[in-house]
Amino acid sequence: MPTGPFASSVGVGRAEPEWAALNLVTGVCGRDGIHEGGNDAEGPLPLGDDIMSGDLSTCPREVDLLIVGAGLSGAVLAERCSRELGMTSLVIDKRDHLGGNCYDYVTADGIRCSKYGAHLFHTKFERVWRYVQEFSQWIPFDHRVKGRVVADDGATRLVPIPPTQETVNALFEDADVRGETEMQAWYDAERVAPPNGRSASNGEEAALSRVGPRLYEKIFRHYTKKQWDKYPEELDASVLMRLPCRTSTDDRYFPDQYQALPARGYTRIFENMLLGDPNVTIRLNCDFFRHRADGTLPKHGLLVYTGQIDSYYAALGMPKLEYRSLRFEEEYVPNPDGGFYQELMVVNYPGEDVPYTRIVEYKHTPNQPRKTRDGTVTGTLIAREYSTDEGEPYYPVPNPKNRELYEKYAALAAKERGVCFVGRLASYKYFNMDQAILNALEMFDNLRETGRLEPKRAPHEFGPGDGPK
Repeated sequence: MPTGPFASSVGVGRAEPEWAALNLVTGVCGRDGIHEGGNDAEGPLPLGDDIMSGDLSTCPREVDLLIVGAGLSGAVLAERCSRELGMTSLVIDKRDHLGGNCYDYVTADGIRCSKYGAHLFHTKFERVWRYVQEFSQWIPFDHRVKGRVVADDGATRLVPIPPTQETVNALFEDADVRGETEMQAWYDAERVAPPNGRSASNGEEAALSRVGPRLYEKIFRHYTKKQWDKYPEELDASVLMRLPCRTSTDDRYFPDQYQALPARGYTRIFENMLLGDPNVTIRLNCDFFRHRADGTLPKHGLLVYTGQIDSYYAALGMPKLEYRSLRFEEEYVPNPDGGFYQELMVVNYPGEDVPYTRIVEYKHTPNQPRKTRDGTVTGTLIAREYSTDEGEPYYPVPNPKNRELYEKYAALAAKERGVCFVGRLASYKYFNMDQAILNALEMFDNLRETGRLEPKRAPHEFGPGDGPK
């Protein structure tokens, strides 16, 4: 294993110079108000007993906004409405922490990790990038992923994903791609178009039309089955139509011009957004549905609901929407050779020979606490990821049945007075972090301009989220 974190000549967590130069985040930037105030904590701040209590009897009796969910959508709306309009909010969440699925923390062994899986911030939206810099310092980070894949000669090799020239040359004995023109020609020779000139009707046809049968079989087919518990032919074409086809040597996972990690973790963003604001009250360990049934919710001008839309209407007895979740099998490795378990932060396992989809080793990130960065922490933490249909909902399952059912829920939501449905669970749409932020910012724009808190665009207009590919 390497004797240091995954790096290039540009620095830790950076791509090779030619591609790192495309990242417009070139150094530490942004502001962390909590840190500037003299608090040197590197992990989440301890929250007061009132916040953790879930007790609504000690909250204001009336607020402008009752926000269900302390994730990105809810936090952005609470922050904007307070700072720009002086509106009051009560933010409640059934979990015991801020940040929704973005929540990260520092383990007892001193390693920063994410409770709900690795989060990598990237955006092409300058407005979003300006906004998030108000709540955190940021460190440039070019996320790269590799996979352990069996080559034609039977050897297992570590290759870039999405596939690049290096991937193709390492896996296929008849490949000797040198340059972008040859890579494009290789794709053209491999691709299989859907029959009769029609568009792809499912994920398999989409994948074959993008990467051809050999890459499909080695990297995408079984990985998709592990992620979705469905083979590509059982999924919408849209799921695999977005497979990136790189002709260059660019092995970055994302092409966006702003790519970075928050210097003291994602949780710090939410702490700077919400804590200490007199217009924002927070209650964690607080179940919205229980309080709604008991009639103990405070009076509010508008309900902002960021949870599952089918849960909101559970009393109607309609079918549930289908989601995929993740299960994490964490292991602390006390003294790995060279200080690390694997070569880089994320290693995918696309074959059917192992049940997990990937292994994440957080120690590779440049926003680790100081003692981890300087080598004082000699151990490492890995997390094997398994896709499952039980647990916290992560990813909507895109197929015609679920799409049709969601439209029925959306029709009900459109008629609901005094309720705004926002975010990935309420919209049955996987939003990237930047998409969720932009959606909330645009909803706030609408509120300020028209007096109505509603989206400026439909969820699908944001394009596909990262999600499981």
